[in-house]
Amino acid sequence: MTKKHRNGEISEFERELSGGTGGGRAVGDVILGIDGGTTSTVCVCVPFLHPHSLHLPDSPPLLARVEAGCSNHNSVGETAARETLEQVMAEALSKSGSDLSAVRAICLSVSGVNHPTDQQRILNWFRDKFPSHVKLYVRNDAAAALASGTMGKLSGCVLIAGTGSIAYGFTDDGREARAAGAGPILGDWGSGYGISAQALTAIIRAHDGRGPQTKLTNSILQTLGLSSADELIGWTYADQSWARIAALVPAVVSCAEAGDEVANNILQDSVKELALSVTAVVQRLGLCGSALTLQMERVLFPLSWLVEFSKEIRDGV
Repeated sequence: MTKKHRNGEISEFERELSGGTGGGRAVGDVILGIDGGTTSTVCVCVPFLHPHSLHLPDSPPLLARVEAGCSNHNSVGETAARETLEQVMAEALSKSGSDLSAVRAICLSVSGVNHPTDQQRILNWFRDKFPSHVKLYVRNDAAAALASGTMGKLSGCVLIAGTGSIAYGFTDDGREARAAGAGPILGDWGSGYGISAQALTAIIRAHDGRGPQTKLTNSILQTLGLSSADELIGWTYADQSWARIAALVPAVVSCAEAGDEVANNILQDSVKELALSVTAVVQRLGLCGSALTLQMERVLFPLSWLVEFSKEIRDGV
């Protein structure tokens, strides 16, 4: 799919948005909502409902839903992230029987939006692709996660633990704070990537004698179709995609359930990291009293929660 203008020609992205030949649409005005993560990106198309309408539904009807891969520019680079966002928007409009002229607003909630410069970068990608009256909103995907559980109100704290992890909080007066969410190199150790990276490290340590033997060795080598821990080095560095590494979480959980101490310690440490992230946000924003904060510091999530977490990582949720 061609994405850029060449010699003044319309881009393939804009051609798709306009229905290919600029034909009419079968539905009225619409809104696009995008949840862009490191594992997957989802775009939904819903009808635009006038805020002064006398009969607003509890939730608008879903005209289209499209899913694609990663749109975190820190993980796959700006070009790939932009192309993924373009793809899901074009496909959602096409699937709904709509086109570019129908769009009233676009909300892009994307992982990797950590600073106003990130917001502006994504706005610049699309500002000239849509008419000037189209409203564009860009936020970290944590904002959408919180709003989905508070009927649209940004108030409280949300924890995301998937390929990456982040805790994000908002107060009623507009203050906000975050913890973690800086990517694997900067220590998202409660994430799926963090869990799997520690498991891979444990295998290498066991192999060269620096650490205890662990069931993780046979489990992950079998999962990857490898015959020795030495081969794991080449597999790891052949493609350092965050989602590819995080996909090993189910094997870590299985080993912990089977009584492997190394795997169990990795999961327990990761859960503590997630709890610390929430505690940090809650304390900075004063979202609860000191007693509740102390209880949060002692949180121990049950293993069943980690099993569900591993299923989500495996299924790309």
